[in-house]
Amino acid sequence: MTLPDGGPDPSGVSALRRRVVAAVVGDLARLAGGWSATPPGRPLVLVGCSGGADSVALAAAAARAVELRGWCWGAVVVDHGLQQGSADAAARAGHLCADLGAALVLVRRVEVRPAASAGGPEAAARAARYDAFDEALQASGALALLLGHTADDQAETVLLRLARGSGPRSLAGMPAERGPFRRPLLELPRAD
Repeated sequence: MTLPDGGPDPSGVSALRRRVVAAVVGDLARLAGGWSATPPGRPLVLVGCSGGADSVALAAAAARAVELRGWCWGAVVVDHGLQQGSADAAARAGHLCADLGAALVLVRRVEVRPAASAGGPEAAARAARYDAFDEALQASGALALLLGHTADDQAETVLLRLARGSGPRSLAGMPAERGPFRRPLLELPRAD
């Protein structure tokens, strides 16, 4: 198997991830016409990185995909502050992204307000996370923000929505693309 740049890759899984992310970045090329952000002159794509295996794999693949296009990438790490040591974990994820070559690393602490959310603590955390993502997109001028959701996450989402009684709407699951958010790993199982 070869990489998009023609070089050999001994890992079919790694090449598969890169192909999926490269396809998403390719779709973003049409958005690049009116782009202006920091660093100047190069389109920027952000990756939401929790430091977990899925988001780190996405960050590594995105680094390669945007490099092949001559673009740059950045990371947004959200610290929900819900567990002891979460600030240290967020800082480690930020350092990891910097080591992978992120041109921009934003580590944001958010306030999760479960009482303000009808969906409980998980919905409140998700709302706070997406608020941080939206702010990062606005501040950086990035074209999009990639998220590391996999097919396993998709299945969990559908099952949880069905259990909550969401009806047929729950079968739709998470979209691969919504606004500036892209989920390029959505068709890959977590094991890959």
